[in-house]
Amino acid sequence: MELSEALHKRKSIRGYLHKPVPRNLIEDILKNAVRAPSANNTQPWEFFVVAGAVLVEAGKQNVLRLRAQEMPAPEHPWFGWPKESVFRQRQVDLAKQLFSLMGIERENKQKRDAWMELGFRYFDAPAAIFILADKSLSEAGALMDIGAVMQNICLLAAEKGLGTCIEDQGVMYPQVLRQVADFPQDRNILIAIAIGWPDPAFPANAVQTDRVPPDRITTWIGFEEQAQ
Repeated sequence: MELSEALHKRKSIRGYLHKPVPRNLIEDILKNAVRAPSANNTQPWEFFVVAGAVLVEAGKQNVLRLRAQEMPAPEHPWFGWPKESVFRQRQVDLAKQLFSLMGIERENKQKRDAWMELGFRYFDAPAAIFILADKSLSEAGALMDIGAVMQNICLLAAEKGLGTCIEDQGVMYPQVLRQVADFPQDRNILIAIAIGWPDPAFPANAVQTDRVPPDRITTWIGFEEQAQ
């Protein structure tokens, strides 16, 4: 698969087949993903790959805390979007599309809650890759580098026919992962990537998101001189 094809084929997968992902496939993905650039080659990322009963238990404990209305305590900066902004509108548009595909009516709180809980269960994927960084690093310092390796993971997974979903629901209660999977206390748990074989029958996997064309968001400076 060409890189450009992987870029267009990659999308967030929220429904997976009940089929394990062989460890060697994920090992190969990570071996190549770590070629991502990082500031001064600091390579701040560390990976914890969780599968099977341990991942199921982590998801179960996340949901219990969510239902108890326990305040999330993520170890990454928690951003929001201004209400009247285009960024918020894009989020709303995606939610409308997902809810339509899943048959979730706006007024149906039970279905909406069940959908939210699915994210806290890592979308019932057979495995999840967690990216951690040493707590000695500044709060946001590693995030740009983490984004680069995260993109690599998702593209390499797409190349192998695997689906992924980058999701922070799975790290909203970091103590769950420390209790269930023995994640270290001296690392910040930054993000989770659900990974598995896409379920073609799962409605939400049919979602299609658009992108703003580059000509609307790109300013070219100095190229007029080259044309002379």
